Amino acid sequence: MVDDVKDEVPSGAIALEHLTGPSRGRMTWLSGADLDISLGENRILRFEKAQPGAEPNGFLARLFQVDGGFHIEAKSDQPVWVNGHRISSVELAHCDMIEFGEAGPLSRFRLYRGDARVRQMVGDILGDALVYLKVSRRPVIRRLATAFSGIVRRLMQETTLLFRGSVILAIVGLSALAWYQARLNDQLERRIEIGASQLELFAGVLTRAREEALTPRDLREIKQELAQRLSSNAERLAELERRSKANSRVIAASMNSVLFLQGAYGFRDSESGRLLRHIVDDQGRPLISPIGQPLLSLEGDGPVAERQFTGTGFGAGPAGAIITNRHVARPWEQDANVMILRSQGLEPEMIKFIAYVPGREQAGDIEVVRVDKNSDLAVLRQMDVSDPVPGLSLATSAPTPGAEIIVMGYPTGLRSMLAQSGEDFVDELQKEKDIGFWSVAARLAGKKLIAPLSSRGIVSQVTNATVVYDAETTHGGSGGPVLDVDGAVVAVNAAILPEYGGSNLGVPVAKVRALLEAANLF
Repeated sequence: MVDDVKDEVPSGAIALEHLTGPSRGRMTWLSGADLDISLGENRILRFEKAQPGAEPNGFLARLFQVDGGFHIEAKSDQPVWVNGHRISSVELAHCDMIEFGEAGPLSRFRLYRGDARVRQMVGDILGDALVYLKVSRRPVIRRLATAFSGIVRRLMQETTLLFRGSVILAIVGLSALAWYQARLNDQLERRIEIGASQLELFAGVLTRAREEALTPRDLREIKQELAQRLSSNAERLAELERRSKANSRVIAASMNSVLFLQGAYGFRDSESGRLLRHIVDDQGRPLISPIGQPLLSLEGDGPVAERQFTGTGFGAGPAGAIITNRHVARPWEQDANVMILRSQGLEPEMIKFIAYVPGREQAGDIEVVRVDKNSDLAVLRQMDVSDPVPGLSLATSAPTPGAEIIVMGYPTGLRSMLAQSGEDFVDELQKEKDIGFWSVAARLAGKKLIAPLSSRGIVSQVTNATVVYDAETTHGGSGGPVLDVDGAVVAVNAAILPEYGGSNLGVPVAKVRALLEAANLF
């Protein structure tokens, strides 16, 4: 019995290739003499030269040569199967599967009639596995597990080094390709998600803007409350005048310097130069998604998707400059969606920016001159300087806690002015159904109904960065002047803190002076 593995096998050699049992994976080379095959206690097959009249312990079968062929003869009381059939004696052919005894191993008989390779071809290994699945009497699951493990083992042990190296390289290459493809898929999915979310987020902003726009119902509610609110405002103004005639003079003198700002911005694609627009139907009406948001695209010729806003500004200094908040001049900086949109190549762009001066029927275009990097301030300029806005004087020092101040501006934007316009004007809007963002402001200006609201308060705290006071105001009043009793600007209204009893924050006048000097306008 020989177990050595050889590259070349002499003609007529025979071998048993053990597929199961303790010797699994080994090849036992046999001589041409008659051999007795027995099974040891450890289930290892033993091969001994046959002795007449004698049988070794655990004797199963005898292998002998007849007419140049090889026969196997099973012991009468020991079961031996060849190719799944129990036999008593049969001539063996090349690649026959022999199963020795109930608990014995399964082996393949190999007969080499010429030079033969010990290394196996992949087809042979796979064929052996298929034959094993057919002839083995084990349960199906065990057969499948044994066949699979045998294929893997034999591919690693019995094929050439070149084949094994090629398989490893192929596996590495496929793994690298799968990893790269997975990365591409992830990037594509992220881009699709971000692209969809950016439009969805901006659509949400436009939805909020639409909700803030005037509706016929708003006009009805304004009309119902008009008498009460006008009466209340009149009483408050009368009380203000009664308490301090000086305050009335300050308000009257400053009114024409406080501007109503109206603007809109959109997003432009940096590569194509196209603005983000509404998707419209055949009749030119913007389409709305099932969740109530407008559908947007860089393609098509629908209306530009614009975010409308209002604010307050005031003339300052002798050079015709207009002061407002940075978040009014750059409203997209307050938009949480801008960073996501910019990552997709969409840049914010001011589409329209105009200012209404009280008493004037036409709006004037304005532009941003400079914004402060460290405070909520910006300097604007009128495009038409033939009739500049009268500038308010700037205080030389900050107010002191306890000082009385007056805040002027346009809180709630168009709504506050409609509340002051009178029933006839509201009735006119209702009849004509003309309640567009731009047209309502133009009609108010045409009737000379644009005028700032005023509220009085007391300064509670002053620092280098902010002035805190309790004058009543709300959104839309941002950028308005905070005046002392002499009519000089001591701060710029910037934010409200309703959680602190209606306290408001203003940017100190010293920062206004510094910004005007930096812009060469003071």
